[in-house]
Amino acid sequence: MRTSDFDYHLPPELIAQKPIEPRDSSRLMVLRRNSGALEHRHFPDLLEYLRPGDVMVFNQSRVIPARLYGHRADTGSKAEFLLLRRNADGTWQAIARPGRRLRAGVVVDIDGGFSVEIEASHEDGLKTVRLSTEEGIDRFGHTPLPPYIKETLDDSERYQTVYSRQPGSVAAPTAGLHFTKDLLEKIRSLGVETVFVTLHVGLDTFRPVDEDDPTDHKIHTEQYQIDAQAAETLNRARSDGRRIIAVGTTSVRVLEQAALDMEQKGQNALSEINAEASLFILPGHPFRLVDAMVTNFHLPRSSLLMLVSAFVEISTVADSERATVLAAYSDAIKHRYRFYSFGDAMFIA
Repeated sequence: MRTSDFDYHLPPELIAQKPIEPRDSSRLMVLRRNSGALEHRHFPDLLEYLRPGDVMVFNQSRVIPARLYGHRADTGSKAEFLLLRRNADGTWQAIARPGRRLRAGVVVDIDGGFSVEIEASHEDGLKTVRLSTEEGIDRFGHTPLPPYIKETLDDSERYQTVYSRQPGSVAAPTAGLHFTKDLLEKIRSLGVETVFVTLHVGLDTFRPVDEDDPTDHKIHTEQYQIDAQAAETLNRARSDGRRIIAVGTTSVRVLEQAALDMEQKGQNALSEINAEASLFILPGHPFRLVDAMVTNFHLPRSSLLMLVSAFVEISTVADSERATVLAAYSDAIKHRYRFYSFGDAMFIA
């Protein structure tokens, strides 16, 4: 297995630059894992693939305005930060630009009225920074859209899911962007249970896998949480043999990390948990909880594409699971699907 196994060419014009309106009017590719068969539908048609008793799991994390623009207090030159996560001591992990010039001790005045001091630089290029006030994030921060989106977003709420509740992510769990409140009600009316977990999306959404061997890639940890009610619902579904459908790769990571933690502790059931997800899901991973997945189309050579490839293990098809996923992507390109954060969706079952 090589990182190049997860590569493909995407015409730039298929990178969605704007969210589609309404949210649920995007297209939906359905991929059957047992046969490799593809269907081309629209997102509201997802209802036809759900069954009474299914449990759908959503990541309720909310994107914070984590991009900060300012000027150095000593030289007046421009500087920029992307806050990634808050440390226990009140400092933040951040990406800084220009990174080499922003050394420990430098203070940057953020446009609007507060400051950021750099406390340490690290070998991986990240910085440890301290904010003079965290109230400044909401007042003066900007929504951190991915670098492949070049157009300005008029309404920052379109980069939030309609059910986002827990601030902490620096990128949206984008599979959830397709859901409207009305569609969620229709899902529940079918007898499908909805469960909300939290995983704060961090650095690896922005960082590609650069190593030739993906097993050499160091994936960064992300904070996740499952409350007691969610754990109970998932345990009942698992005991009953009902499907658990993860909405987005972040929900997959929560469920599979929690299941692995449960197994390693010798426990037979999930319980309330607030911990760190460090699981890097590659082909060969034994999925313990996830039976189906809603997801977007992901970047080449990314850990997210590797996760989806791991999920699509089709024993009845001659091609490998990676070739099957890339064949689906090739078909999506042929049919002019929209890709990445504001793009179309897949349902894999």
